[in-house]
Amino acid sequence: MATSPATSDVDLFADDILIDPYPTYAALRELGAVVRLPANDVYALTRYDVIRDALGDPETFSSVKAIGFNDGVNEALQGTSLASDPPVHTQLRATLSANLTPRALRGLEGTINEKADALVARLAHEGSFDAIDALAREFPLEIVADLIGFTGQVKDNMLRWGQAAMEVIGPMNQRTMENFEIAGELYGWCSQVTRDDLAEGSIGRGIFDAQERGEIPDGTAGNIIHQYLGAGVDTTIAAIGNIAALFGRHPEQFELVRQDPSLVPAAFAEVLRFWPPVHAWGRRATRDVEIDGAVVPEGAHMAILFGAGNHDERHYADADTFDVKRNPTDHLTFGYGPHGCAGQGLARMEGHAVIRALASHVQSFRLGDEVRVPSNITRSIERLDVLDVVPA
Repeated sequence: MATSPATSDVDLFADDILIDPYPTYAALRELGAVVRLPANDVYALTRYDVIRDALGDPETFSSVKAIGFNDGVNEALQGTSLASDPPVHTQLRATLSANLTPRALRGLEGTINEKADALVARLAHEGSFDAIDALAREFPLEIVADLIGFTGQVKDNMLRWGQAAMEVIGPMNQRTMENFEIAGELYGWCSQVTRDDLAEGSIGRGIFDAQERGEIPDGTAGNIIHQYLGAGVDTTIAAIGNIAALFGRHPEQFELVRQDPSLVPAAFAEVLRFWPPVHAWGRRATRDVEIDGAVVPEGAHMAILFGAGNHDERHYADADTFDVKRNPTDHLTFGYGPHGCAGQGLARMEGHAVIRALASHVQSFRLGDEVRVPSNITRSIERLDVLDVVPA
């Protein structure tokens, strides 16, 4: 017999939970696969199987006016593939994904590996560095700028625009309100950008070419470019920072990768599983739906907790152990189904390049200060001192 979901007084966006959500994730998982959170007016999905099922069922769990946790951002994101369902999503996604397939990215792989290798070799020689500013931000910002064709003012604003675009997806708290103006700069630029604003031969120009061919509706090229910057930059920075942090916390795991470079893909998959960059993402129930015996009403706003699902012992044995040999290729961090991360191929390429370079050029290191600040959506490290680097 179906029942009502369990209820918790947890505030998903409280500062202490944003800094370390994992004890809260565990408590919510034990309460149920879906838990009502009145403080946020959401129903949280907490376990691996129900999250994966929801991500794979856009007819029941819609992204339209739903991915954010405030009405303003959900209105602003209309017309993007992030905030649409099939068949509209399918059309927009095709153009976004066309430039991010393994075949399309193949020509970039050598460049990405060379850039990572040179950067890490220099940092290892210096002996100490801030893993966030000098590596996690430096590397992907350069890659994405070249890929999309950002130059000048846009290139200079990529970091602050990318951070703000993710921050405003949260509820209408102080963090969201402080970032709406910055995110608005990005929205404004994307609404006015033209083909000629982007570097020749770039993916950005290719998106405008697709619009001119009628492959996507007029006026949507800017929305697609927004998704590259708004959804991809801040999360990739977080993932690369997590590589350094987790290898520093688990030097024996780093040594395994150093001794066996074939573990690089598995190691990055485990980094993504263990600390997914995205804290919560929204969906809307299009009908009354039963989840593990509990009924969620039509119209309910859902909060998908990727980190809770990735640490579900029902799916991963010893889920709270960081193990580079696990190879969790089915982790939830890139999503699943129609909305699975379009840029995951590029993110993997970047993550693998960084891990491979660290394993090649660094024998050992220790972590100094790690500074985190609460952020609504992207769980990342603000500063991470890497000290006493012994070059390989």
